[in-house]
Amino acid sequence: MSIVRSLLLQLAGVAVAGAAVAQSQSPILGEETTQVSEHVWAIMGWPNIGIVVGPRAVLVVDTGLGPQNGATVAGVVAKLAPNRTIYLTTTHFHPEHTSGDGGFSSGTILVRNAVQQSEMEEHGLELIQIFAGRNDQQRQLLNHVRPRRPDVIFDTEYRIDLGGGVLVRLLWFGAAHTKGDELIFVDPDRTLISGDIVQNKVVPNIPGDGGTPTSWIAVLTRVQALRARHVLPDHSPPGNGSLVGQEKAFIVKLRTRALRLKHDGVSAEDAGQRLTSEFKSQYSSWGIGSVAGFVKSIYAE
Repeated sequence: MSIVRSLLLQLAGVAVAGAAVAQSQSPILGEETTQVSEHVWAIMGWPNIGIVVGPRAVLVVDTGLGPQNGATVAGVVAKLAPNRTIYLTTTHFHPEHTSGDGGFSSGTILVRNAVQQSEMEEHGLELIQIFAGRNDQQRQLLNHVRPRRPDVIFDTEYRIDLGGGVLVRLLWFGAAHTKGDELIFVDPDRTLISGDIVQNKVVPNIPGDGGTPTSWIAVLTRVQALRARHVLPDHSPPGNGSLVGQEKAFIVKLRTRALRLKHDGVSAEDAGQRLTSEFKSQYSSWGIGSVAGFVKSIYAE
């Protein structure tokens, strides 16, 4: 089984793992927006789309699956903040986050970090083809889609001034859910658009050849230093800055328990079963289906 096909199977489990709190898994985005903070709006769906509005320019975070959804997002932006320069960035290379760029105007400025772009070049097209094979609806949404090369590729940080003091920082702190996970921080609002790095009561997942539990914890330590006031994840509801510490504490606890079982000679499969039962009881509000996938990632370190 290829890395990307393995990745797809793991991605399919994410909805089950966080079924009680995750957003709708429908691939069709709507036009309704939710205000997250003074300058940040969101289209809540699969995934949540972040829209950061300044008086001179707008930054859109993620695209939806395919150009049809990208065009929906572009239309929302045109109504929400007309006659502005549009920047577009993506939290990671998976198709529901990146494959809709063709729905935006040719003048849209696409920005992406170098590690994520490398993942896109290596696995992006293959993963698009696999998503298209899921069902007729996704096949139509992804018909003839080819990844677009960014206008701007950065290493660890890129700043965008949207005017009027609305400064946005695009950040790469290291590997977590994927190797190229990107964080977006809106300085005046102290709003973090967190991708999969910080979710709201959703079991973390490392598909394919992404990061490791240890590297994820290291990224979260750096995220904590941002002292976010608001957090917009990509597959769960918005929340306050406490989501960062909550995510880190969950991963640290699960890693500590899994490593103890590994030390005691318990197999990864048995550890996954034991810890799923344990964490379902301890984190009843999370709607946990299984932690077995993340336990396997811990054992593999």
